[in-house]
Amino acid sequence: MTLIPWRLGRSLLWDATCVDTLAASHIQATSSMVGAAASSAEQAKRRKYENLDSSFIFVPFGVETLGPWGPEARALFKELSKRVIESTGDPRAGSYLGQRISLAIQRGNAASILGTVLLGSLRWFRGRFRFYFVFK
Repeated sequence: MTLIPWRLGRSLLWDATCVDTLAASHIQATSSMVGAAASSAEQAKRRKYENLDSSFIFVPFGVETLGPWGPEARALFKELSKRVIESTGDPRAGSYLGQRISLAIQRGNAASILGTVLLGSLRWFRGRFRFYFVFK
């Protein structure tokens, strides 16, 4: 939630979600349309918060693990970028913000993959050390 009013004296509320592009529940939609899972997640968030007090502006922020963003996430990002550029005077500020969000998604992907690793071991194999993962 923004501490200062976002627009028309109302604070901005957002709820971010990152859905798995390759999940069985999304694969049919995501294989035919880029960003389908993110868009669906945004619609679900919109329904979840439909009874929210009208003194707030709510924006769902949906992204997918393989990169696509939902339409409302893109619109909010565009507005945020514009405001950051205006306040800093740096025309690259919007790009930096997008890179930070993308890195957060990539770190989440890495954490998800590493969370499946039970243990690893370093072994000597054919004249060099190799690291082996043992998955759960």
